Amino acid sequence: MRAPVGEMELQPEADRAPGAPHPRETQHLFGQSSAEAAFLEAFNTGRMHHAWLISGPRGVGKATLAWRIARFLLSQPASGDAAGMFDDAPPAATTLDIGHDTPVYRRSAQLAEPRLCLIRRAYDAKKGKHTAKISVEEVRKLNSFFHMSATDGGHRVVIVDSADEMNTASANALLKTLEEPPKHAVLLLISHQPSRLLPTIRSRCRALRLGPLNGEDVSRALDAAGFDAAHQSDALAELSAGSVGEALRLTNLDGMDAYSEVIALFATLPKLDRVRALKLAESCVGAANVDRYELILGLIDQFLTRVARTGAGRPPLVEAAKGEAALMARLAPDGMSAKDWATLQQEISARAAHARAVNLDPAALILDMVFKINDTASRAARLG
Repeated sequence: MRAPVGEMELQPEADRAPGAPHPRETQHLFGQSSAEAAFLEAFNTGRMHHAWLISGPRGVGKATLAWRIARFLLSQPASGDAAGMFDDAPPAATTLDIGHDTPVYRRSAQLAEPRLCLIRRAYDAKKGKHTAKISVEEVRKLNSFFHMSATDGGHRVVIVDSADEMNTASANALLKTLEEPPKHAVLLLISHQPSRLLPTIRSRCRALRLGPLNGEDVSRALDAAGFDAAHQSDALAELSAGSVGEALRLTNLDGMDAYSEVIALFATLPKLDRVRALKLAESCVGAANVDRYELILGLIDQFLTRVARTGAGRPPLVEAAKGEAALMARLAPDGMSAKDWATLQQEISARAAHARAVNLDPAALILDMVFKINDTASRAARLG
């Protein structure tokens, strides 16, 4: 369920997925009960760590969990407010849920909770875009936050979304806070690639690892976000690798239909349908089709990965498009072909990254990719 919110910030938010509610507006988290239980066990047994590293693939609910933890902690009574340690002690918490009509929930949704600080990439209004990294100035805001926020025994919570986006200076500034945390402070670091963080940062955090969601949980999460995808939830979960964020993107951009186009095109391999290939490439040209361009690049990468895995004896468990399984079995019948497809996937991925950097013509890039894929299919057909 999406929390009722009022007027949000007018500027774009770096940590909001396009077309999706912000994690602070999301009341329920699906498919991550183990991580929630691990946090509650630490809270209930008095083994709360001052810093938590919430990691996992993109779009599986890391930020949603961080906001749930933050609201939960901020709603707890200040130290010394509980009646006692024995008969009148409060019962152990069994859920992170708090009512969406509570003051803490409303203030958090409006970014108006004085005991909560959000660290993320800043928006540069003059340039009309977010900064590439979280600057040291953003992290240094914690000094004034901890000085001004309440110190009456209640928790003070910091969310860093994402810690991967810190530069060297901001990472070192945050490390100082982790090494000497203020009293009652809890820091929640969100990371998509924790291996890229400073080892000293990782060592000062307790880890909460979130995994991909299954089809049912993806469907429930999409339904909660206002999207009806029950009829294709398994295929969405498969193509999005269990990421709700990616499933939302695919849903918003008609990604399942686009993947069907990709499969229909590659079904003609190794006798490539050049007219269909040109039509696909031209559909990605122009400023209005930037999202479509990125979508097609991602879907081609997914296709190559799935073909390579099929040849290695690990075919997709669920077809993401009609005819996909038979096509992949034909293109990658054995381990030797799997290596060819895996090599091509790496080559094309690097080519796409370079093309973005130099603003290569989208149609030219996609046609080049398609021709290389056709060449690999021709070689596989000859060897077969």
